[in-house]
Amino acid sequence: MIKYSFPAAPVTYRPPANTPAVLANELLDYQACPLCESKAFRPLRSADCSHHPRYSQELSRTMHWSQCAACQHVFRSGYYTEAALNIVFRGTNESQVVGYDLERQRYVSAQMIEKVLPYQTGGTWLDVGFGNASLLFTAHEYGFEPVGLDLRPQSVEELRRWGVAAHCQDVKGFELSRPASVISMADVLEHMPYPKVGLHAAHRLLQPGGVLLISMPNSGSMVWKALDAGNANPYWGEIEHYHNFDRDRLYALLAECGFKPVRYGISQRYRVCMEVIAVKA
Repeated sequence: MIKYSFPAAPVTYRPPANTPAVLANELLDYQACPLCESKAFRPLRSADCSHHPRYSQELSRTMHWSQCAACQHVFRSGYYTEAALNIVFRGTNESQVVGYDLERQRYVSAQMIEKVLPYQTGGTWLDVGFGNASLLFTAHEYGFEPVGLDLRPQSVEELRRWGVAAHCQDVKGFELSRPASVISMADVLEHMPYPKVGLHAAHRLLQPGGVLLISMPNSGSMVWKALDAGNANPYWGEIEHYHNFDRDRLYALLAECGFKPVRYGISQRYRVCMEVIAVKA
């Protein structure tokens, strides 16, 4: 696991005249590490997120990051309130629109599904945070029954128009009529204020021997380090992310939540990302 040693970068910002006031109750601050619950954490660095397409002047343009002294996890200082999330979710990035770049995305999704096939070849495929839905469309081609979860109502309605079962609901309280054989959280776990809640829900919803497919940026990769060295790492200013994981910390969390990682790979969905196949223990 990575222990960062560089100092926080202070940012001074004065908004121009006639801009909307920053939301008063934007964040709920973490009082302890969201993974191990240790209260021994320190400020790590700050970053400007005003370049992000989902940024609004009603939100602070500075993101503050902390690192836990006990487990070394890196997390944002807090997570958005419902009022702030409503601002972030006003729109959808083009690449996350259902049906985006459908043919090319099919090839990317097929490579992900091929990694699952040695462990599961059919049954319900639940995709949490389905985004452009390419993974569900392609899983259907392979013989899986696709089901999607997303917190953006417009995305859920659009996926239903494509004839795929979709629900606008948090995975924590979601129920299936029968356990899933595969659950995918592709670039989703780092968006969850408390990742263990999402992983425990996935464990509950999976059948024995079911597969969890998970991807996210890998903060332990050499590419991440190179981007940091060049002050060009986009993930410090990724407005919807609350966590940065490396492989070791992710594997430890998966084991704690009842999963056995069985395959590591490089994700082709986004920059600097890892892709892990884990089986319900």
